[in-house]
Amino acid sequence: MRPAAVSVFCAVASIMMSIMLSRTVGRVVAEMNCRSYPTFSSVCRTFATSSPTWGEATDRVVTYSQLKTMLSNRTVQLYDVRNPDEYQDGRIADAVNVPLDTLQESLQLAPELFQEKFKVKAPGKNDDNIVFHCRSGKRSAKALDIALQLGFSRARHYEGGYSEWAEKEGK
Repeated sequence: MRPAAVSVFCAVASIMMSIMLSRTVGRVVAEMNCRSYPTFSSVCRTFATSSPTWGEATDRVVTYSQLKTMLSNRTVQLYDVRNPDEYQDGRIADAVNVPLDTLQESLQLAPELFQEKFKVKAPGKNDDNIVFHCRSGKRSAKALDIALQLGFSRARHYEGGYSEWAEKEGK
């Protein structure tokens, strides 16, 4: 390859990588070793054949049926991040109301203070059963981001939210 072509290729590859927001980018970077000058098709193949792993967006979402099972098995720490008035108007059983605007502060409380305030055991940073939900999934996605930034690395959110729950439960 000529140096000009290499520069263009690197620029295009750089743009592609900045667009992608997953672990797959790391695989492409590894493949794009400047000494080997990979082909465009090999880069595309890396994106197309990569499978998601723990920690990527698909692992962060809990479905209605998964949540239903977790609730029936009592294996979930479910946090409703809606406002208290929304929570009072209708809620998923066993969900603890921690409004989004107080979530960061609440997750940073000492365990005994968290338990005193919310009447449940404080979540642990390595717990894999932490699930946030809201009305439609937008606030719970923000809650998930906050939790991840605070080190709750295995937290998830119920994307369907209370709207989907109420519809499927006939409420």
